[in-house]
Order: sequence, then C-alpha cells, then structure tokens
Amino acid sequence: MTASLAHTNSQPSEWVTRWAYLIKTCKAQHPLMSELTGQQEANVLDLACGNGRHMKWLHAQGIKALGVDRDSQCLELCRPFGEVMQADLELPIAPANEQPNGSNQESNNKCFTFEEGDSSLGKLGKFGKLAGATPSYWPLGARQFNAVIVTNYLWRPLFPHLINSLVDSGVLIYETFAQGHEALGRPSRPEFLLKPGELLQICSNLRVIAYEEVLLSEPDRFVQRIVAIRSPKEVSILQRYRPTSR
Repeated sequence: MTASLAHTNSQPSEWVTRWAYLIKTCKAQHPLMSELTGQQEANVLDLACGNGRHMKWLHAQGIKALGVDRDSQCLELCRPFGEVMQADLELPIAPANEQPNGSNQESNNKCFTFEEGDSSLGKLGKFGKLAGATPSYWPLGARQFNAVIVTNYLWRPLFPHLINSLVDSGVLIYETFAQGHEALGRPSRPEFLLKPGELLQICSNLRVIAYEEVLLSEPDRFVQRIVAIRSPKEVSILQRYRPTSR
C-alpha cells in the first residue's frame, strides 16, 4: 500500500540522503552492463516513487534512477529526473506471455516460494508465510540495480524481488511506517505497518549497515528503517561505513 504521504512530500527523506553515498562507494565488483556499453540506463530503483522527490534529489547528485509507481500523474512529474515505469505492484502474477518486454515472469518467480525452512530466503521465507505473503507481480524481470530505495510503502510479497534486484554490493535503503503509528494517523491497519524488528528479519541474509525504529516529527510518524548491502562473502567484516549526516 502506498501512503498518501509519499505523494505529497517534496523533500527527500533524511534517511535516503544520509546513506545515498553508498550507491557510489558500494558498487558491484563488476560494472552494470549499462556502464560497460555507455547506455544511459538507470542504476537505482526508486520503488513507489510518488512525485519523484528522491528521483529529483538523485538526479542532482548525478545518479540515474528508475521510478516505478502506479500513479500516472505522479510519473509525469518524475519524467524530467529519469526513467519511469507505470505498474501496479500489488497485482497477482501475470502469465509469462503477458509480461513486459517478453520476460518470463513465471521463471523469474520460481525461487519465491515463501515456504517455511526455505534456505534461499532464510528467515524471510518463514516470515512471508506468517504475513500471508504470496509471490507478486514484478515488471522488471531479472534487471538489477546498484541500489533500491523504498519509502512510505509496504507490500510484503515484493521483498524477495527487491533483494534479488540488487547486484553484489548493491544497497537497500528502506523506510516506512511501523507499529505504533496507528496512534498517530494513517496508515493504521496492521498489514501496512512493520512489526518490531521486521526489516531485520527480512534483511537477515544481507549485511546490515544501519537500522532504526524511531518516532519522527514534522509530521509525527513512527517508522522503521534500514540500510543493508548485498555483500559478497569475501568482503571484510571489519569494513565500516560512516553516515554523511545525522
């Protein structure tokens, strides 16, 4: 579900701007194909991008982004700042012959079983089952990015897609509403609020760089947020990352 706040805010999230430098410093060991060919393909996915507040900010930093949202009017505002794609991410899986660009979605979803004990997803498999999650429509096929940014949006079946969309050393920057926010306003339904520690469970197979469960102001909101890297096993555990602001 996309919270209305995502479509009305004009300033980028402080969480995104604080950690966005990792998009450049934590690239994959092998460049994206777009970088090798010189094409202007986006290397950051801004999911449920709303009015493009993060696309605009990334564009100013010289970072190419793809904004995905179901609101066509919002996407028109995003076009000056990068690539856009209209998609309703909460649809069930479409048949393979109906996928964009002829991608085989059925094949792409074979690993997203959400069964308890699924070693390929770690704790996410079990947690997805408990949350009632099922594989979801994913319009990007096997495309991967140096970073995935999501704010003020929660649709649990997408989490395996988001993680698989990261290249090695790719960065996940995620922030959305958490339990406790129901006392402050919308969203208030439990299915749209993260449970305590939920993002840590989802990112159990990633390298977590920063995590917070915090009450923010202007407007008041209770959120959970995380920065995690799809880190190659050979990366030293002693490597540290410093936030650019606080």
